[in-house]
Amino acid sequence: MSETSADPHDSTRGFFFAHFGWLMMKKHPHVIEEGKKVDMSDITGDPILSFYNKHFMFFKIFCCFYLPTMVPVWFYGEELYIAFLATLLRFLYSTNITSSVNSFAHLYGMRPYNKHISPVQNIGVSILAYGEGWHNYHHAFPWDYKSAELPYFINFSTLFLDVAAYLGLAYDLKTASPSLIDAVAQRMGDNSRKHRKKEI
Repeated sequence: MSETSADPHDSTRGFFFAHFGWLMMKKHPHVIEEGKKVDMSDITGDPILSFYNKHFMFFKIFCCFYLPTMVPVWFYGEELYIAFLATLLRFLYSTNITSSVNSFAHLYGMRPYNKHISPVQNIGVSILAYGEGWHNYHHAFPWDYKSAELPYFINFSTLFLDVAAYLGLAYDLKTASPSLIDAVAQRMGDNSRKHRKKEI
């Protein structure tokens, strides 16, 4: 449903809508309609996640604002207003970086795997969002847990999942084969991958 009225942050509605505007208005009826079709039984059936969802506002305020503000005050003697300002700045920074995956990574960059879709490879977003800016790859191969074919130094999300798999905390990690990646990129990409591979 990417880039349709059923996409909650449809980038065809413009940069601002994709970045933050979608949070400022009611969901489009198609978003709600298609959302009801998604099987969430594994999430809703998990008692820990259900407890978290039930008490979401408490956890958000406590973990996102209260603790990050009070820990420096309690343990480092920081002024309350300075600690609170730092918490707000961290929140604004992380929120904007996360939102950049919906905006910048759908509008500005290369399309080495599929030039016919909006998502792009955006190295800036990838660096700031720990690997989440390799969006053309992610949409071309949505089942691939890596969300990229690039190495760890610009894909910390994959490193995290690989460490979790090594520790037995993640399993059945699916990935696209190199031959499939090559075939899709050759058939549908914008040829930017060929130039990139030569550089590497």
